[in-house]
Amino acid sequence: MKLYTAGILVVLMGVFTSCSSKKSTVLIKESTYVTQLVYEENFDNGLDDWQVEQMPEGTVKIINDKLEINDVSGCTVWLKPKLKGSIVIEYDVFLIKDGGANDRVSDLNCFWMATDLENPKNLFENSEKRGGKFSNYDTLQLYYMGVGGNDNSTTRFRRYVGNGERPLLREHDLKDAQYMLEPNVNYHIKIVAHQGIIEYYRDNQLFAEFYDKDPHTSGHFGFRTVKNHMTVDNFKIYSIK
Repeated sequence: MKLYTAGILVVLMGVFTSCSSKKSTVLIKESTYVTQLVYEENFDNGLDDWQVEQMPEGTVKIINDKLEINDVSGCTVWLKPKLKGSIVIEYDVFLIKDGGANDRVSDLNCFWMATDLENPKNLFENSEKRGGKFSNYDTLQLYYMGVGGNDNSTTRFRRYVGNGERPLLREHDLKDAQYMLEPNVNYHIKIVAHQGIIEYYRDNQLFAEFYDKDPHTSGHFGFRTVKNHMTVDNFKIYSIK
């Protein structure tokens, strides 16, 4: 099931379907907000809504109704519909360790509210040029979360400003074991972007919190990893009322 709501998810083709009636709530800064499901992806209908940027020899496939990334040198899988406004993003991930060449259990990463300032109306104009190489994303404007990077030794949140700068605040450079990754465990990820409040949760544990005085309020979401083998499922986006 895929649902698009005008003003919340902008489908690049300009096509929208009716809003979902599924509602829930989210707690932000001790205040409860009503949310409404606007997009759902269970990976049972192919990759039509996704743009893959990947270095050679890696693969991105739908296997058993899940997105499976088996990567060698770098990969980003972008959601083509553009995000806008106050949203919650949720999904489940599973990092595979079963003897495979890329079963490294590292780099459970993602981008959101991503914009290419050289091509603000089309993030994918330079898709082939970026090609999945991590440094090629430095000039994008976005939020980035990297869990278990550097061979599962660091977890970091960054706000990319769009000119190559990727500042890292001390409180967003986490090295404690509780913020790293375990193999063959299903994790639930939740990301909040609401009126400058940015939050990232794993299994309801707050990993990163940031108040942005000049927030990125629209852009694209992308799964990001390197030399890792993982699956993604139950991807949902909610608007915050």
